[in-house]
Amino acid sequence: MGPDSYPSIRRPLLQARGSGLSTSRSCIYRLPATEDRTLAYKLHPSSVPFPAPLSDLLLLSNAPIPMAQAMAAASELVSLKRPFQNDGFADENGSADEKPRAHRRDREADPAAAMAAARHEFGEHGGVNMSIEASATFTVMEPDTMRRLFAGELGPDRGDMYIYSRHFNPTVLALGRQMAALEGTEAAYCTASGMSAISSVLMQLVGAGGHVVASRCLYGGTHALLSRFLPRAAGVRATFVDADDESAVRAAVVPGETRVVYVETVSNPTLAVADIPMLARVAHEAGAKLVVDNTFTPVIVSPARLGADVVVHSVSKFISGGGDIIAGAICGPASLVNAMMDLQEGALMLLGPTMNAKVAFELSERLPHLPLRMQEHSRRAMAYATRMQRLGLRVAYPGLPDHPHHARLAAMGNPGYGFGGMLCVDMGTEDRANRLMHHLQNTTQFGLMAVSLGYYETLMSCSGNSTSSEMPPEDRARAGISPGLVRMSVGYNGTLEQRWAQFERALALMQPPPHHKGADRDADAGNNH
Repeated sequence: MGPDSYPSIRRPLLQARGSGLSTSRSCIYRLPATEDRTLAYKLHPSSVPFPAPLSDLLLLSNAPIPMAQAMAAASELVSLKRPFQNDGFADENGSADEKPRAHRRDREADPAAAMAAARHEFGEHGGVNMSIEASATFTVMEPDTMRRLFAGELGPDRGDMYIYSRHFNPTVLALGRQMAALEGTEAAYCTASGMSAISSVLMQLVGAGGHVVASRCLYGGTHALLSRFLPRAAGVRATFVDADDESAVRAAVVPGETRVVYVETVSNPTLAVADIPMLARVAHEAGAKLVVDNTFTPVIVSPARLGADVVVHSVSKFISGGGDIIAGAICGPASLVNAMMDLQEGALMLLGPTMNAKVAFELSERLPHLPLRMQEHSRRAMAYATRMQRLGLRVAYPGLPDHPHHARLAAMGNPGYGFGGMLCVDMGTEDRANRLMHHLQNTTQFGLMAVSLGYYETLMSCSGNSTSSEMPPEDRARAGISPGLVRMSVGYNGTLEQRWAQFERALALMQPPPHHKGADRDADAGNNH
């Protein structure tokens, strides 16, 4: 009997959810003998291990098998109790396996290659894009199946079964596999925002009364979380240090109490580059985990391959690229993701920062061209930074040879992706910074005054009074955030020369003509006609 005799079978095959089975509400069918199952599985290598095809083990004919019978057999074949397998975090008995670290290093070193090698999800009807599973809840065929789902005996990797989309959703889980491939981690879970990802990880790893050592230069929201919210809500203590100073980091660690060392790969907004191998070594010697926010440098740097235990993202930024989505991601060991999804104690499960399946689908379509976008962001940022410096401006960009961490980022970065799309220009005072941004947006149309980053248009803001305003003035000063610091997320819309000419025109309006005091004021007035 040919494939056409089983019109409902080809769709689940193309979905390739790891079982090799086609499911309907009443029974499970074996794939027809004419289907090339070997080819199908070559097309779908998974970045998260799944069990062997149950069809090869359970089904000996084309006859349907009742769902209950198939699920009973499946549970005997699979002993896992959680959706992801372990990768080096302490298990329930407190032990940890060091082999997973080597396993992570063995994965594809280039993020673009890793994403291309990850499992591809096809649509329900054979579409080249995966389908959107928009259901909030999922049905079962037998009453006992519900009990077994809640007991952890069945799940996404054990019978392709789901409970509720706050727990796991097929579309969001597929995006998580892509994110895990991008960062070279065993697992990933995608959330409703970057801050929800950061908050959930810290609450899970640190716990009430725990201690965190953090870089003193962080995104303002993260700084407020560590300095104000978590101390008030959970008694968490945070020590902020110069993360570039190994002795200062070591001195800040409290033996037996420090649970997490927290940094950004490239700091927001000063663009200091964290020494991830050094920080990983210090954290691990103290029995702590290194958590790295890689929002500024997806594809460019792979913190997990450098020793980081957990990588977090504001997916809203470069990964999204469209300025239209709020989302986050947690990439790390499977044991951590499983613990965070625990029905009784998991921060993700109980706080509920759930990503919408439609958002997950949108993001999954953007990840494949993220490497190309990051290359162009980097190329333009490097060109602008070099030209700005030649004009005598005070520029911070890790790609410039005189940046204090230029060699560090060159050594840590993945070859071919540059030094990132973020640069800073220090105009000295907030007034001069504001006037420059005014001309860049309203006079020459070089870019847009807006927070966030990773957009195809250039975005700019004065960090001290915007994204870092949560920090007290003295903390901003210690972090090196000057009042006139303009942070730019360099876009790629328009041609490079077109945009550079716009920048030069705006800058010229800032320069007073010889022997003419107050020329800046006159220039401003002349452009308000």
